[in-house]
Amino acid sequence: MRKIKTIILRAPGTNCDRETASAFQMAGADPEVIHINKVLRKEVCLADYHILVIPGGFSYGDDISAGRIFANKFRYKLLEEIRDFSSSRKLVLGICNGFQVLVKAGLLPFTDLKPSVTLTYNDSGKYECRWVYMKTNNASASFWIKDLPDIVRLPVAHAEGKFFTDQPTLSRIEKENLVLLQYCDEKGREAVYPANPNGALKSIAGITNPQGNIFGLMPHPERFVIRQHYPSWTREKNVVPYGFRIIENAVKFAEKNF
Repeated sequence: MRKIKTIILRAPGTNCDRETASAFQMAGADPEVIHINKVLRKEVCLADYHILVIPGGFSYGDDISAGRIFANKFRYKLLEEIRDFSSSRKLVLGICNGFQVLVKAGLLPFTDLKPSVTLTYNDSGKYECRWVYMKTNNASASFWIKDLPDIVRLPVAHAEGKFFTDQPTLSRIEKENLVLLQYCDEKGREAVYPANPNGALKSIAGITNPQGNIFGLMPHPERFVIRQHYPSWTREKNVVPYGFRIIENAVKFAEKNF
């Protein structure tokens, strides 16, 4: 079986690219960490890859707002390449800062390149870094979270992770079942701070697009790909690295469909 070519697209300030590449390599893909300038200079072509990943970090120092400058590169300099990639049903994954890039570029939630949601400053007014519980929604329909249990844990690390939009957009997101992950407590109940680390509307932690090929989430799956990543792995039995499951699901889907 051929290797799934995965481009991990980084920019100045990105700092989770190598961990993300390592996770995809563990899942059987062939990842390459590429600076966005190489794509802008046409030295690298997005069409040569099966999966595009925008990893976490602080691209361009989060100047203006988190992910905004990176998103503008997409909208104003890579418009045709991004449109062709997403419309071909190839996979796009945005993690933390990558999620911020996707929503501000208009690739999520509706892939129309018209921003309609945002990720803004945490209600706490500070950087939040810890493990959180999340409910998985639409698991039977979305390959991204296939075979995950009803409640999973992943780490978050962000200052601008509050999902926000207007009521008509939220209603459409809910009607089309685009919410894949929602913050909750350990028993799956509605999350309030600190279980909801940022005050996200409807406790939204991750969404997909109507076609299902794009996924953005604030938690970091690449930081839970082996059981030893889990804080209490020595005390708890049957620790499952849910982050690896998400990444592996993407690679398996690409292997089957491309």
